[in-house]
Amino acid sequence: MSDSPVTRATLLLRLRDANDHEAWSDFLRDYGPMLYRFVRSRGLQDADAADIVQDVFRRVGSAIGRLEYDKEKGGFRSWLFTITRNRLYTYFEKRKKAGPTGNDTAQLELLSQAADGRNELSEQWELEHLRSLAAIAMKTVEENSDPKTWSAFRITAVEGRSAAEAAEELSMSTGAIYVAKSRVTARLRAEIERLEQEEEA
Repeated sequence: MSDSPVTRATLLLRLRDANDHEAWSDFLRDYGPMLYRFVRSRGLQDADAADIVQDVFRRVGSAIGRLEYDKEKGGFRSWLFTITRNRLYTYFEKRKKAGPTGNDTAQLELLSQAADGRNELSEQWELEHLRSLAAIAMKTVEENSDPKTWSAFRITAVEGRSAAEAAEELSMSTGAIYVAKSRVTARLRAEIERLEQEEEA
């Protein structure tokens, strides 16, 4: 069961060893999609976003040995946000020098704002984090659910189809569909809470 991208002190310690390929693989798998979505949300094209994500990972690799894990100082996610924001700033600064666009200027202003202030940038970062937690919770709950129960949830909650359609497709009563959806929803909430608590530990 994956427990990332929740910060795990053991994973962070393992990342200090550049030859720990399993730890790095876990890190890339867990944080890569989140970083990519966040960078793309700034208006970058696919190739540019991929380059920045790769650059962020390189910088994490070179600096992780100096990171002192301390939740009171903001924790790993905050540190990763700072690195990502700095790479984006450098990117937009170069573009501005080459011939600025309206988006370049707006992004630079946003990226220049205080790191600890709540703004669109930090809200987008938190949104991507929540999406990652939800994806992990969905995977975990699906793996630990009866396939029919999960299908009832998927059809009604994810695909937005009616309970009657799900009941017919799965040969279940409509009442059983509602119960299955409710149970899976409760498990998802519990799993997300568990992941958040693990991160805060």
